[in-house]
Amino acid sequence: MARADYGVLCADHHVGYSAPIGAVIAYPNHVSPSGVGYDIGCGNLAVRTELRARAIDVPAVMDAIVDTISFGVGRVNKEPAADPVLERIRTADFAPQRRLLGLAERQLGTVGAGNHYVDLFEDERGRLWVGVHFGSRGFGHRTATGFLAMAEGGAFTDRPRGGSMDAPPVLFQADSELGQAYVAAMQLAGAYAHAGRRWVVRRILRLLNTRAAATVHNHHNFAWREQHFGQTYWVVRKGATPAFPGQQGFVGATMGGTSVILEGIESRASRLALYSTVHGAGRVLSRRKAAGRRRYNRKRKCWVQTSPGVVDWSTVRAALRRQGLELRGGAADEAPQAYKDLDTVLAHHAGTVRTKHRLRPIGVAMAGADVIDPFRD
Repeated sequence: MARADYGVLCADHHVGYSAPIGAVIAYPNHVSPSGVGYDIGCGNLAVRTELRARAIDVPAVMDAIVDTISFGVGRVNKEPAADPVLERIRTADFAPQRRLLGLAERQLGTVGAGNHYVDLFEDERGRLWVGVHFGSRGFGHRTATGFLAMAEGGAFTDRPRGGSMDAPPVLFQADSELGQAYVAAMQLAGAYAHAGRRWVVRRILRLLNTRAAATVHNHHNFAWREQHFGQTYWVVRKGATPAFPGQQGFVGATMGGTSVILEGIESRASRLALYSTVHGAGRVLSRRKAAGRRRYNRKRKCWVQTSPGVVDWSTVRAALRRQGLELRGGAADEAPQAYKDLDTVLAHHAGTVRTKHRLRPIGVAMAGADVIDPFRD
């Protein structure tokens, strides 16, 4: 098997399929679809608006956001979304992706579930920011699964057999026919993710009747062709933000914690880190441990808790309300207790990045589920 020349593990790392979340891996001649992962092009976009945070009605804006933007697994947009990336999918170099055009059209500008969000922030000068985190939705997921199936000798439309979380990486020779097809398909999925985040932020700016005064936008699930230590590599970042000198990145904390705008700096440590930094705080509790088990009751059309988790979601919501945070959606698996402290995590990256802005959350919107919990009094 081909070997990587360099590997980096960022301080927000946790278990991921085939490679840890928070990993950075440099291959001289290979690309890794399992390293990039299923959510190709997942990333963060933050926009500083021309508004002061205190000038807006935060509860009303958060209500408008969840009425306008679709959150959740498999959701489609509530209104038609157009972008030139759709024409690129229609004529994709990798022909099987063309058959995903309908899905891409329906889901462009939707946010998805898990830790994906739309947030409002106030910075240290009282200015209002909009921040979003999500990726390439079903288009990217089907692209990833298609190539993983092809790596097993199947067709793009097959389901990969997969393996354990500790499965060895799936690697393609970068200059092979399959490797070149994956690179083109990955780049298109990344462009789609980029377009989706831009669409969501533009729509929210329209709700706010304002414009973008500054923009910070990065992928953190992607592979780039880069120069390091005098050699060219395919650098796979799985849940890691590129942070070259002068490059800014938006890194989200927990739903109640302070997020940051970072800027890469030149140093020996940053070179050794392949100019990479964290993409978030990093999980310490699995979703199941945090939230417990639940099943969907089709008759009642709701989730029913079948075993308790360690997070009391009602207590968390009450604490966030006391903090002054307007929360829409969310669940116990995304509670602050499920994550590390972002400032503690960033301390391990001292000398590689500097903090440009600290963003205090004032509104959080994400997918959620109403759960009937028989374990509560």
